[in-house]
Amino acid sequence: MSKLHINLLTLFPDMFPGMLGQSLAGKALEREDWSFETINIRDFATDNHKTVDDTPYGGGAGMVMRADVVEQALLSIGSGHSEPARLRQNKESRKIYLSPRGKVLNQALAKELSQEQSLTLLCGRYEGVDQRVLDAHDFEEISIGDYVLSGGEPAAMILMDACIRLIPGVMGNDDTADNESFGINTGGLLEYPHYTRPAQWTDANNTTHDVPEVLKNGDHAKIDAWRQEQSEKITKAVRPDLLKK
Repeated sequence: MSKLHINLLTLFPDMFPGMLGQSLAGKALEREDWSFETINIRDFATDNHKTVDDTPYGGGAGMVMRADVVEQALLSIGSGHSEPARLRQNKESRKIYLSPRGKVLNQALAKELSQEQSLTLLCGRYEGVDQRVLDAHDFEEISIGDYVLSGGEPAAMILMDACIRLIPGVMGNDDTADNESFGINTGGLLEYPHYTRPAQWTDANNTTHDVPEVLKNGDHAKIDAWRQEQSEKITKAVRPDLLKK
């Protein structure tokens, strides 16, 4: 059984795994470090036109995804599967609705989610999902930022990528995440700059750029101090709110 299983409730199952079938996440998928199943919400519509949405009560623009159709898609998860799959059923899976009004995804939350056995991600479309199904099944709402997308699928992929890379063994060196932006070893600050060979590089405008001397002298205490200074400087300039935290 995979370390993390993800159920995806979506109107566009062919979008997955998308970018997650490549690079580290793709290799981890092949190793079965994580697994996923798409559930096409439209398959649970009951009329001849496979209608999944309707006009909003109270008026307003757009359409709203129906509670009854979404619920039937949700309740289908795990049905008719083997014993290991039944462990991932609706009741045991952490249910998340990707929504601009949700709490914002951050590194701490991604780490928490990566340790779950199963996630169920609901990808909304149109103006959103009938609130009643979210309340009835205790969906938590998570946002990937203060902007609106055409649907929840891209947001689901970003959340999945943030979690999958934190599964032990996926990145090779499990300490890597601790030294990145928002990591334990960076004190929650943004990450310092990185440099590699050549030590001296001339760009297309014929301007020469050198690697900072401190990184070449082998004095790890000075290197650590420089990196801390750079992290604080970058964080102050770009994300001063992190310093307040």
